[in-house]
Amino acid sequence: MQAKQIVARVEELVRPLCEQAGVSLWDVEFEKEGGQYMLTVTVDHPDGVNIDQCEQVSRALDPMLDEKEFDSMPSYTLCVSSAGLSRRLKKPEHFAAFLGHTVEVGFYKPVGGAKQVEGTLVAYENGNVTLETGGQRTVYEPADIAAVRLAVEI
Repeated sequence: MQAKQIVARVEELVRPLCEQAGVSLWDVEFEKEGGQYMLTVTVDHPDGVNIDQCEQVSRALDPMLDEKEFDSMPSYTLCVSSAGLSRRLKKPEHFAAFLGHTVEVGFYKPVGGAKQVEGTLVAYENGNVTLETGGQRTVYEPADIAAVRLAVEI
C-alpha cells in the first residue's frame, strides 16, 4: 500500500472515531522522519483538544491498523495529537475556515528577499494564497510555498 492509499484509508477509519471522541479530523499524514515512519492523526475542536480525546481516538484506531489490509505497511509509530494554535493549513477547507486570520507563509527559497511572510489570509484559490500586509495584497503561488500556518497572536 502506498502512502497516499494509507492516508486515505486511515482517514475513512478514523473520521467516525473522532466524532465519537467529540473532535473533528484535521489531517492524517504518513511520512518518514529520520529512519522511522510516523502515522500522525491530527484532531481539532473549537474549544481545544484534551489528552483523553487523543487517547480515545488512538486506542480505537490502533487495533484497526493491525488488520490484514495494513500488513504491507512498514513499521511505524502512531501519533494522535491536537492541531494546536499554530496549525498547518493544507486543505481548501482549512483555508476557508481561517479567512481573515493572520497566517505565516514559509517559502522553499526567498520570495521578495524573505523566507517567510506574515499577513491576513484574504483568499485561497487553486493553491494560490493571497495575503494582505500593510494594506497591500500579494498572491503567492503553490510552487513557492513550503507551509502555511496560523500565526500565534499574543
